[in-house]
Amino acid sequence: MSSGRRNRRLMAQINVVPYIDVMMVLLVIFMVTAPMITPGQVDLPSVDKARNVSVMPAQITIHADTSLSVTDPLQSLQNRLMSDEQLATWVAKKQSDNPDQPVVIAADKQVRYDVVMKVMSLMQRNQVKHLGLLAVPASQQ
Repeated sequence: MSSGRRNRRLMAQINVVPYIDVMMVLLVIFMVTAPMITPGQVDLPSVDKARNVSVMPAQITIHADTSLSVTDPLQSLQNRLMSDEQLATWVAKKQSDNPDQPVVIAADKQVRYDVVMKVMSLMQRNQVKHLGLLAVPASQQ
């Protein structure tokens, strides 16, 4: 009685050929359209030269041994050594007295990047508006 019907097993496999066909078509579409896409034009501002600063900047020097010194022409400070806490107090007072005076950070080449970032973070927390990094032009090295 079972001769008319065969025992068929269920197939437990997924046919992936149609998926591969779809992926190949998508790949061809992307390969054809990618060269046709043009990048957007960016109109960058141009700068002739830096503007003249009417107020002499205060300078924070980070020495090779990570000690800090401050030079401020408005307060007649010349390379005064300061700790991190003293620098934080000085910057807070400086910002309350003259918030538009620029501050320049001069760091020795041997100083680690995180030390410079720590000083820059201190300037940012005290809302220093004009902050710069001092560098020697390549022609003078």
